[in-house]
Amino acid sequence: MATASPRPEVVLYSRPGCHLCAVAKQMLYALGRTIPFDLREVNIESDPDLEKRFLLEIPVVEVAGEVVSTAPIDLDRVRQAVNEARMRAVRGGAPPLGG
Repeated sequence: MATASPRPEVVLYSRPGCHLCAVAKQMLYALGRTIPFDLREVNIESDPDLEKRFLLEIPVVEVAGEVVSTAPIDLDRVRQAVNEARMRAVRGGAPPLGG
């Protein structure tokens, strides 16, 4: 039986030339030095549906498949979501306690 990785995937939806996106990326790199996660950046211009969905909200951060923050990025919320995703992976996907 495969076990979920304790390194959740964090996706940064952005686009070229977006200053706020560049700042968000640096914030996520800094966070990643203290909490392990896999960062993937997605250019919304590569997909018309993503562009339509996120154009007015970028940067957008998704953790383990759930959008947790849009511009301006709430790094505390991202940190909390990454920690929750890591704990779920360690517990084998069980829901959070009390939830």
